[in-house]
Amino acid sequence: MPRFRAPQGDPSNYKKFGDEPPDHAIGRSRGGLTTKNHLVCDGRGRALAFVLTPGQASDTRMLIDTLSEIRVYGRTGRPRSRPERILADKGYPSKANRAWLRERGIAATIPERDDQITRRRKKPGRPIDFGVQQKQRYRGRNVVERCFNKLKQWRGIATRSDKLALNYHAALCLAAVFQWVRDGP
Repeated sequence: MPRFRAPQGDPSNYKKFGDEPPDHAIGRSRGGLTTKNHLVCDGRGRALAFVLTPGQASDTRMLIDTLSEIRVYGRTGRPRSRPERILADKGYPSKANRAWLRERGIAATIPERDDQITRRRKKPGRPIDFGVQQKQRYRGRNVVERCFNKLKQWRGIATRSDKLALNYHAALCLAAVFQWVRDGP
């Protein structure tokens, strides 16, 4: 499991129980004790892979780990682990992520953050094309949000009532299996 830096800013005033063990995937962020669920889903909104991290973990660092979890089994041959294109929000762009995607031939629709655009304007170079076609594709990213909403129909997933990350991950997998059975192949 990857290690994460502590959140920036003042340390928490809450000292009653100390730090959470790493196998809980619970971390302190601005909203209190939280868990982040990094998810990959297909174009129909069915979950393919999950990675759980503490709440203070950065989205940018988890893109590669989350995409590495994909295994789609077909009728014959090796399981498919590389998507043709990914749609991600502004939490995921970075030079390292874009280079990793380019190496593997995965097309990306990821808008740049405002600070990256400002930095890019100062230096000459190849701008990332986010034209009309990219904007049209990016509209399909709501499928990911709908997948999260379907999973959170389970109260235990929405409230994170499990103490161990292993149990929470198992509940996510079970909810995803029911989602696949309900929506069909």
